[in-house]
Amino acid sequence: MTLVTLHLEYDEIGEVGLQHLAAALRHNTTLTTLDLLSTKIGDVGTQHLADALRYNTTLTALNLWGNGIGDVGVQYLADGLKNNTTPTSLYLRFNRIGDVGAQHLANGLRQNTALTTLDLANNRIGDVGAQHLADALQHNTTLTALNLDHNIIEDVGARHLADALRYNTALTTLDLYSNRIGDEANDIIFEFLKRNRSGGQP
Repeated sequence: MTLVTLHLEYDEIGEVGLQHLAAALRHNTTLTTLDLLSTKIGDVGTQHLADALRYNTTLTALNLWGNGIGDVGVQYLADGLKNNTTPTSLYLRFNRIGDVGAQHLANGLRQNTALTTLDLANNRIGDVGAQHLADALQHNTTLTALNLDHNIIEDVGARHLADALRYNTALTTLDLYSNRIGDEANDIIFEFLKRNRSGGQP
């Protein structure tokens, strides 16, 4: 039987366990979905995983919810995504990613042409991080869903995202629930997303 999905959620494999798993991923040609929710891999484990992504060409969905990944770990991951055009969904909810980490991901998004879903909910991203992501969105043409709910983005960051949507016609879902954004900025973003969902029609 061919293994295409691997669920290890809540299995505390840690950094060492992830290192062994990453070694296997380098040569695996069948796995498409890897769920590592709350497995305590941290930044070091994320580095091992990112190294494997440079070689793996089949993994399309990666769930890294709740792993204590910070800005350093996400930099490794973003660098790995620059050279990998296979992953389409990346879930990083409930980590410790701040503005610097958002900048690293934004740099990756500028070059990545495969990712369609990026979940960054419940992190520590503020206006500066939102600006970095907005800058990337002006160049990225494949991302369709970006989740930033439960971060610390205010009107300034929301305006940067709205400005990006003037040029980006690919993004159809942008979740900003439970940030610190006023109605005016939310309304502008909503109108651009509605345009994108209708295929560019006003």
